[in-house]
Amino acid sequence: MPRLLIAVLWLLMLSACGSDKIADYKTIDNGLWSYDEAIQFALPQLDSLRRYDLLLSLRNTNDYPYNNLFLLVTMTHPDGYAEVDTLEYRMAAPDGTWLGVGAGNIKDNLLAYKESMTFDKAGQYGLSIRHAVRNNSEVQGVSQLQGIVELGYQLSPLE
Repeated sequence: MPRLLIAVLWLLMLSACGSDKIADYKTIDNGLWSYDEAIQFALPQLDSLRRYDLLLSLRNTNDYPYNNLFLLVTMTHPDGYAEVDTLEYRMAAPDGTWLGVGAGNIKDNLLAYKESMTFDKAGQYGLSIRHAVRNNSEVQGVSQLQGIVELGYQLSPLE
C-alpha cells in the first residue's frame, strides 16, 4: 500500500507542475559518486517577485547499498553568502523496498529542499551538492558511493 501511495503522490506532483518548472540534471559517471566530488549547478536568472519550491532530484539503482542518504547542500547567493544544509533522506522502507518511483533497476526520487524561496538578489545563485554517507561506527565517510546515477534540482514557481 505505501508504494501505491507514493506512486499516486508522485503523479500528483508531476501533474501539478506547470510548464514553468525549471530543472537541470547531471549524470554521475559509472554510478560512483566520490566523497570529494561536488555536483555543481548555476541557477538561471529567476523572477525576483516570485516564490519557488526547490527540490532535489535523484536517480538511484538497486546497487545503492543504504536505506538513507546524507547530503551537504550549499546554496551560494550572488553576494557571496553561502548557506550550508546537512540533509538526510530516507531512500528505502524498513523492509528494503525503494521509496522512489520507476520500474526495473532505476528509481526516481524528488527530495524536498527549500519551500517558498525567493531569489531577490540580482546575480548568479549556485547550488553545490556532496554526499556525506558513512558506515555505522566509522569516522571516515564512504569514499565511493555506488548506485547514485543522476542528481539534479527542480524549481517550481508558486502561483
